[in-house]
Amino acid sequence: MRPLLDNINKAFENKARLGIMSVLSVNESVSFVRLKELLGLSDGNLASHIRGLEDAGYLTTRKCFVGRKPSTTFSVTDKGREAFSQHLAALEALIKGEFDPSGASPERTHEQSAEGVAV
Repeated sequence: MRPLLDNINKAFENKARLGIMSVLSVNESVSFVRLKELLGLSDGNLASHIRGLEDAGYLTTRKCFVGRKPSTTFSVTDKGREAFSQHLAALEALIKGEFDPSGASPERTHEQSAEGVAV
C-alpha cells in the first residue's frame, strides 16, 4: 500500500505556486503584471516562485517589448501540465480517502474513519 502523500508534488505545495499553475493552466500565457495582480504578490515574491517553477521545467518565459516597454509572459510546459495534473489527482484522491490517485478503492479496516482514511 502506498502512503497517501506519495504523489503530492512539493513544487506545488506553496499557495503562490499553486495559484501560478492554476492561472497558467487555463490560459495560453499570462503576463507578469497580470499574475501579480491576480495573486496579490509582490514583484520579488512572484519572481522567486516563477524561478522555482522554471527551474523544475514547468514554465517557459517569453520576454519582448510592447512598444518601448518590456513585457514578460509565462506559459506552462507539457511537463508542467502533466506534473500539475498528477498533483491535482493526488489531492483529489487524498480528499476522497483513496490510497491510489488512479481511483482504486482503499482497503477498509475497522480502524478507518467514515471518510475512509485510516486513523
